[in-house]
Amino acid sequence: MSLTVRVISPDKTVWDNQAEEVILPSTTGQLGILPGHAPLLTALGTGVMRVRVSKDWLPIALMGGFAEVEDNEVTVLVNGAERGDSIDRSAAQADYTDAEARVAAANSPQEKIKATQALKRARARVQAAGGTV
Repeated sequence: MSLTVRVISPDKTVWDNQAEEVILPSTTGQLGILPGHAPLLTALGTGVMRVRVSKDWLPIALMGGFAEVEDNEVTVLVNGAERGDSIDRSAAQADYTDAEARVAAANSPQEKIKATQALKRARARVQAAGGTV
């Protein structure tokens, strides 16, 4: 038995295929989904979703959204998503370094919030590309 997994962002469908397992970055922590999972609706934070196809794991950077699990179908609706194999690791690492500097240089609470959100997005992209932060 397998799962049908769809990752949909406003401008494209990032993934639409079968998988054996999914790990989602919910707002309360990592959430594992296997075939036969109980129905579920959860909010997703910015982070890395991992999809297992055969023995391989495909990382997908998610930029927040929602996931629904029902009848072995996982539907992920997100603000933005990018497959790890399409991310340039060195460019993502450079973006992460820049985002860290913006957080450190933020003077107002609004700047700090924006910089922190940019840092979370950059971290997810680096991790999905196979890097570490």
